[in-house]
This record gives sequence, C-alpha cells and structure tokens, in this order.
Amino acid sequence: MIIQLLSTFIVSGAFAVIFNIPEKNILQCCIVGMVGRLLHSTLMNHDYNTVQATLIASFSIGVISQIFAKIYKTPVIVFSISGILPLVPGGLAYDATRNFVEDHYNLGIQIGVKAIMTAGAIAVGLVLSEAVMRILTIRKKIHLNGFHK
Repeated sequence: MIIQLLSTFIVSGAFAVIFNIPEKNILQCCIVGMVGRLLHSTLMNHDYNTVQATLIASFSIGVISQIFAKIYKTPVIVFSISGILPLVPGGLAYDATRNFVEDHYNLGIQIGVKAIMTAGAIAVGLVLSEAVMRILTIRKKIHLNGFHK
C-alpha cells in the first residue's frame, strides 16, 4: 500500500509537470492524487465496486481541489486534473480493446461498459463536488448577508 501511494504521489507530480503547473503547486497536486488513490484503494478493500469507489474518490478529489484552489488562489483545474489522472480506467479500456481484437466480444463489452461507467463516475464525482461547494458558498453568503430564513 505504501509503495502504491508513493507511486501515485510521483505520478500525480509528473502529470503536474507535464501540464506546466506552477512549481509552487506541484506538491499540492501530488497530495490530491495520493489522497484520491488512497480513498479509492481503501474503498475497494472494503467491498465497494470500482464504479462506487471511483465516484466517491473523484468527489473527494473535487472537494480537496476546490479547497486548495481557494487557499492558494489558483484555478481548480490545476489540482483536479493531476489528482484525477491516477483514477482514469486506462487499463480497463486496454483490456476491452484487447478482448475485441482477440474475438472475445462478450468479455470485451463487459469490460468496456465497466470502463465507461468508471469514466462516468469520475465526471459525476467532479460535477457533484463543484455543485456542493457552490451550494455551500451561496448558503454562506446568504447567511453572512442576513438573508437566511
């Protein structure tokens, strides 16, 4: 588990460098990726399926990215892209394609659908985190301005 976390830390940092993230934010990108992968692995070890674990992990990555964006006054995408990349189902997509090439169509379809559902879970998790953070921000503004009921 420690080796997996360290490798995810390095991979997230490498993607941050590839995407020309400012040097002052690379450490935070590594932390976001590592936390997301840790949560994903922990959920997988507690009998969650891949799609559920990815949804929860991507939601968490989105929330952490929103918080870091506010703290470091940086766009959210700086942290979310580097954090989300370790969860991308590239291996599943490869396995689906390989099964299609080897004429194992039923297995290819099953794995392909799982890859698509996992990618969808990433998108939904990020969108949900954005929505929740906006709702909380609006509620905070309303409360501070005295418009609460």
